[in-house]
Amino acid sequence: MIENTTATYPWELFNVLKKNNIKQIPYLPDAGHSKIIEMIHDDHSITPVVLTTEEEGVAAVCGAWLGGDRSVLLMQSSGVGNCINMLSLVSNCNFPFVTIITMRGEFGEFNSWQVPMSSAVQGTLELMGVQVHRVEKTEEVAPTVDAALYSAYSSNQRIAILLSQKLIGRKEW
Repeated sequence: MIENTTATYPWELFNVLKKNNIKQIPYLPDAGHSKIIEMIHDDHSITPVVLTTEEEGVAAVCGAWLGGDRSVLLMQSSGVGNCINMLSLVSNCNFPFVTIITMRGEFGEFNSWQVPMSSAVQGTLELMGVQVHRVEKTEEVAPTVDAALYSAYSSNQRIAILLSQKLIGRKEW
């Protein structure tokens, strides 16, 4: 059994989002993000935006910025491939962009279909001009997200934070 170390990081992550005045969170339902999604739904100062595909989330983040709000896209690693064409929007228009991605297809993965995209996530994002920061320890989540939000919203950077499968815990089938 792999220990899931997520006991405190969702609360710390939620506080970082609030501190950085994040007003919209587009997401697809994901077990790795379930606690933070629950907290967002319970809080009336952040608007949760349920998506049908991940590329809609890229557009939602851009639209939020154009409307005067800050936003963060939550998704799973398997959805990164769906976003490739839309990431050209954030690059060409120089929008600030932050996404927090729960990784699958890594440490202790039971589903072989998750492995190919997982191994391509970082390189794919970097080829699209997105900086990538990987987090494997609970105590690194809040400072990494805080730094990413500061960088993105102070100088229009594009940043992805990858939450490793060691951090979020593996799914059991």
